[in-house]
Amino acid sequence: MLMIVRPISVLTAALFLVSCCVHAQDFVWTPGLQRAYTDLQKLKLQSARQALVKESSQNGVRIFLDDYADMLTLVTSDDDRAYADMSDREDERLDALNALDENSPWQRVIQAEVRLHWAFVKLKFGKELSASWDVIRAYKLLAANQKKFPHFLPTYKSLGTLHIMIGSVPDNYVWVANLLGLHGNVQQGQQELQQAEQDPTFRLEAQLISLMVKAYVLKFSEADGKDLQRLVSDNQDNLLLHFFGATIEQKNGHSEQALTYLLTRPTGSAYPSMPVIENILGDIYLQKGQNSTAINHFQQFLTTYKGQNFLKDSYYKLFLCHWLANSPDSKARLFLQKLITVGRTTVESDKAAQKFAEAFLKRGGSPNQKVLMRARLASDGGFTDSALAYLRPFSEASFSLTVEKAEYNYRLGRIYQRRNDADAALPYLNRALVLSESRDDSREQSSFGATAALQLGYIYQLKGDRIRARSFFQKALSFKHHEYKNSVDNKARAALSQLSQNT
Repeated sequence: MLMIVRPISVLTAALFLVSCCVHAQDFVWTPGLQRAYTDLQKLKLQSARQALVKESSQNGVRIFLDDYADMLTLVTSDDDRAYADMSDREDERLDALNALDENSPWQRVIQAEVRLHWAFVKLKFGKELSASWDVIRAYKLLAANQKKFPHFLPTYKSLGTLHIMIGSVPDNYVWVANLLGLHGNVQQGQQELQQAEQDPTFRLEAQLISLMVKAYVLKFSEADGKDLQRLVSDNQDNLLLHFFGATIEQKNGHSEQALTYLLTRPTGSAYPSMPVIENILGDIYLQKGQNSTAINHFQQFLTTYKGQNFLKDSYYKLFLCHWLANSPDSKARLFLQKLITVGRTTVESDKAAQKFAEAFLKRGGSPNQKVLMRARLASDGGFTDSALAYLRPFSEASFSLTVEKAEYNYRLGRIYQRRNDADAALPYLNRALVLSESRDDSREQSSFGATAALQLGYIYQLKGDRIRARSFFQKALSFKHHEYKNSVDNKARAALSQLSQNT
């Protein structure tokens, strides 16, 4: 079983790092490398690379930062050609690091970081199997380093993240994790991330990872939102924080705050263009019902973007912009027809877009589908007044299809939940779940059932009703076929893990 180490002071950590560098010159954080790392965290890639070329190519820290720069370049561009040109660098850098001092606490940590860089890159480019092996090897390197150097704080940034992810694995896959030697839980991972935040080198990165884990795996609270605001406010020239701050807030239904982060982001020649920001801006303006502005951003994204992710999503959103503005159906459908022919279905938003397009092109839209879509977009963005206004003239009986009845109830439940009125949300979410469990079970209904069950679990968890919370989280996991299964299962499993640990 992995050790849980006690927190130590920043001063102790700093002294330990200094002593390590004295005896292990293969890994030295020179002033130039420290500046380069700071620039990389801000996405100032050009200045970071200029600083790196002045440093020794035999220094393991430079190898790590060279790799970090490549990772950031690839994930911000999604450029397939660039990926093909750079993909051999992983093995080259791992070989170089393996030849350096194995008695340094940095050697295994940096090897693990390189593997995790490439795991992230490979996931973006649809190489899931290879990415999985990188994650497994990174875990083993970090676990070994923890055992050999238990007080070395840099180990815990990524090890804590992996322990949270392992603790969030759905029950039916736990045996696979155990077979591969992967062990950990959510509480352990959170404690380790807190330890990593004490490290002066990786503090900022550990803070951001902690917030992202809460947003995408656990539960993002109002207090977490305030922590994020402080982090962005304290780092005005950090494009990476503005970008991830926006994605986190948009994910959690606070699109107005996300828009603020993007509109105040640092710009200029020091930073990469990041076309994906145009896609996010298009999303937000679509949620606000400002279709013409949204169209401009989606078109700008498609003009400048070189990758294959988010193409289907963008054409789907262009369809929505025209369809919801009551353009002729023949014009709007052109975007769905284009959607079918472009991009790939690696990310969830592209999978959902592909599924919608196939269904709509085959069967067309129902009379009330636009109402539900307007309510969905407004609610997802946190614009609950608009969302309620769309739905007030209707009742469940207004919809003929079971899937639309389920969606109507789910949307109302989420609207009231976002307005912090859990008691009003409960009957609607329960009704959405019941409708989704009917015998006429389609993938669309399963999606609303799974997400409704997840939200019901969160509501009862906040109420302190652990038995009901656990039953709804387990119910969310029971839905087998829907486009949001990965994210719903991760959140449900993480919540169950937290409930078990707090017993």
